[in-house]
Amino acid sequence: MKTIKDLEDKYDLELKRIISKIKKNKSKLVLLQFPDGLKPYATAVVDYLEEKTDSNFLIWFGDCFGACDTPVGLENIKPKIDLVVQFGHSEMMPK
Repeated sequence: MKTIKDLEDKYDLELKRIISKIKKNKSKLVLLQFPDGLKPYATAVVDYLEEKTDSNFLIWFGDCFGACDTPVGLENIKPKIDLVVQFGHSEMMPK
């Protein structure tokens, strides 16, 4: 199982910034979207964010090829998603 420590050793996903945004917006339901290379870390990220916030999280396991690849039909999800966070990575820029 991948851990936050494993993730932070390789990448800076700005998790503190995300926590701040969630709290500032009082987001209750947050959708997290990961590229394939980061999907093994998805549940570790959710566990970490759940410890730091009062929010619930959904993981989008569909494709994600960049910021323009937003899932369609989100407006039909009940309860309403308050925030979408798209993660990315580049092997050219590891931490």
